[in-house]
Amino acid sequence: MSIINLNMMTPEEILRVEKDIVLTLKNVYDPEIPVNIYDLGLIYEIDFDPSGEATIRMTLTAPNCPMADMLVEDVNVQVGKVAGVKSVNVILVFEPAWDKSMMSEEALLELNLF
Repeated sequence: MSIINLNMMTPEEILRVEKDIVLTLKNVYDPEIPVNIYDLGLIYEIDFDPSGEATIRMTLTAPNCPMADMLVEDVNVQVGKVAGVKSVNVILVFEPAWDKSMMSEEALLELNLF
């Protein structure tokens, strides 16, 4: 693992951290649906600041999801493990409302929704 100097991150290094965040999110699963939260379309925005702060704007499949706290905590913990990330700020948003059109083709295939 390489050590990243956060004060002198190049645009390429920032992009690499953002890609690593996406790969990490593809390993976080909604506990009620056997598809990762990235392919489900629950991640609306990933913003990584060279200071080391990752801000994730995400939604849930339903505003009253009983697993919301667990899912947000999992995103916090897992993204916090990405090299270069010093802090994580997960923001739950409900606009626009999530629907299946936000799912990737892989997720649609996995759930037989084609």
